[in-house]
Amino acid sequence: MDVILLERVAKLGQMGEVVKVKDGYARNFLLPQGKAMRVNAANMARFEEQKAQLEAKNLETRKEAESMAEKLGGQTFIIIRSASDSGALYGSVSPRDAAEAAQAEGFTFDRKQVINLSPIKELGLHDLTVRLHPEVDCTITLNVARSPEEAELQAAGKSIQELAAEEEAAAEFEIEQLFDDMGSAATEDDDRD
Repeated sequence: MDVILLERVAKLGQMGEVVKVKDGYARNFLLPQGKAMRVNAANMARFEEQKAQLEAKNLETRKEAESMAEKLGGQTFIIIRSASDSGALYGSVSPRDAAEAAQAEGFTFDRKQVINLSPIKELGLHDLTVRLHPEVDCTITLNVARSPEEAELQAAGKSIQELAAEEEAAAEFEIEQLFDDMGSAATEDDDRD
């Protein structure tokens, strides 16, 4: 099916282009969402009449998206989740969780605007892309941690694995100190005999 794009559609084309798409994609997505119209003489004439309005509307929404991207881009949102000692989450963090965390901080975007290639299943810092407009993207960071204190440590640059290794090394050092103290006490007892 041939359609006229009423706005820029990623991997498809710019506003005003006539593109050939599969019938189901046009009927189920492009036409109901108002992103395209079928190609015929009446629709071509209607598009030419509305072209200035559509371009003005697109420019306005793009400016709004750019101003929001300036505020939102680079923000870090903390998400607290249960996880194992190795840092594997019990479950995963979804785009909906990212949108809710941003909303709690006063930013609003839809979960469908989060471009997440794979679910987040580990603790740590994760960068996500948010598409605010077909031509405007920004990057946010999710700090997934077990507690606010752990989130602060992760933000400072320490990973969960590094923290676990440091704790294990400290515990081994304490055990060695304990055995050294016991060994020196035992030699003192032997010297007295």
